[in-house]
Amino acid sequence: MRAESGKKFIIKVDSPAAAADLLSLQTGLSKSRVKDAMNKGAFWIRRGTKLKRHRKASAILKQGDCVEFYYDPALLAIKPPEACLVADIQRYSVWFKPAGLMAQGTMYGDHCSLLRQADLHFGSKREVFLVHRLDREASGLMIIGHTKEAAAKMSLLFQQNMIEKLYRVEVLGDIRGHAEKSRIDILIDGKTAVTDYEFISYDSCANSSLLDVRIATGRLHQIRRHFDMLGYPVIGDPKYGHGNKNREGMKLSAVELKFICPFTKKEACFRI
Repeated sequence: MRAESGKKFIIKVDSPAAAADLLSLQTGLSKSRVKDAMNKGAFWIRRGTKLKRHRKASAILKQGDCVEFYYDPALLAIKPPEACLVADIQRYSVWFKPAGLMAQGTMYGDHCSLLRQADLHFGSKREVFLVHRLDREASGLMIIGHTKEAAAKMSLLFQQNMIEKLYRVEVLGDIRGHAEKSRIDILIDGKTAVTDYEFISYDSCANSSLLDVRIATGRLHQIRRHFDMLGYPVIGDPKYGHGNKNREGMKLSAVELKFICPFTKKEACFRI
């Protein structure tokens, strides 16, 4: 059996063995490649019904273990952009996620994710829980929970729309031809979706409008899809719109989060 790009390996352990040794033998990969992939989150051990990511190359596998190894050299070779810690509130932290960084990893690895970068930042001494999502192509503020209680409480705030989110968005065209301030109330996937925007400025050279955007609902790609439906797609959006692509990435950023902290009961506001 030889390793291929995007290959998944499932191996039943017949006798105790060091993880890196077994994977190298079974996949034909060098130990250095195996160790790199393991460190970047591509190795999992299933014991009973529990599947857990493991990184330690010298881990001794037990007879009866089922290991899963997801190998994609193209993904492993990516050097992701770095997130920036905005505020450390102990129970949770606020980060600026750059465009191109995923919120969380996949079975093939997590080194290109905000959660892994936060874990490394804190020396793996705190748990890290995803509280909400932000498109990989977008940039902006994100909250990470460091206890199950904090993650649950912060997630509930997002679910109940009790966190005010402000986005700075650049769209193709002069949106003043439609309205300088308006509400987009168009169903997405058959569900209510409401987006409010306010015009900031127009760049005639780029033929683009800069907007402040707030959403009252959180549908998949809501801002991107709503402005595309309106005829003013987000600049740099790789999925929606025509004539709006560029090399600088997508012009959509979550610039402000405001809420009542569930622990201090005081208003918290984070802005970039």
